Amino acid sequence: MTTRREPLAERRYRKQRLAATLRLFARSGFDHGAGGHVTARDPIEPDHFWINPFGMHFGHVRVADLLLVDESGTVVAGRGSVNPAGYAIHSHVHAARPDVVAAAHTHSTYGRAWSTLGRPLDPLTQDACAFYEDHSVYDGFEGVVLESQEAKHIADRLGDAKAVILRNHGLLTVGGSVQEAAWWFITMDRSCQVQLLAEAAGRPVPIRPDAARATAALMGTPGMGRLNFSPLYDDIIRAQPDLIEE
Repeated sequence: MTTRREPLAERRYRKQRLAATLRLFARSGFDHGAGGHVTARDPIEPDHFWINPFGMHFGHVRVADLLLVDESGTVVAGRGSVNPAGYAIHSHVHAARPDVVAAAHTHSTYGRAWSTLGRPLDPLTQDACAFYEDHSVYDGFEGVVLESQEAKHIADRLGDAKAVILRNHGLLTVGGSVQEAAWWFITMDRSCQVQLLAEAAGRPVPIRPDAARATAALMGTPGMGRLNFSPLYDDIIRAQPDLIEE
């Protein structure tokens, strides 16, 4: 169950968790040069979203550094520029999915490695079951996503799922809160790692469809995404309190 806050408080809440997500992604090694972007829909102007500045290391981003972008890609609050591919992808995802508060995409190592196979994840573990029948594969790689048409195709392929594997590119996850999108990305990348290791070692045995479906009904819920993010947030705030500077 989510808590209702007045709009300014909700904006601050989302921005704090967005900055924390970027710090956590840096700690997890998801940063890769200037690539990668995480967004949070603004609760006051829902057709706008907050995003990390282009070219700033994830591990340095504070609440004060986040940029507010309008529907045309113009920065209307904050100082800096926006990754053109980030705007293209996220603007279409947010427009196509009014239920999505946040979206995450980075060039994580295991997500990229798995994406080259062009396959959905199998339900090999309890954690991977969170994505059972709730993710898709986009197989239309045409280079860096700068064209709005390809970004629209990605949003279409995501559909109403929580994640899409972008072939030869990486992972994209979404959620009804920043916490959900962040946790789905973290655990999906780790699930890619586990399946890569398992298949390198032998022939992994998948969980039965009925058991995978039942597990997904628990592990893949919004509440479970928020719950799993909570200790990570508490830890990064204690370790790096500067991230909430406004």
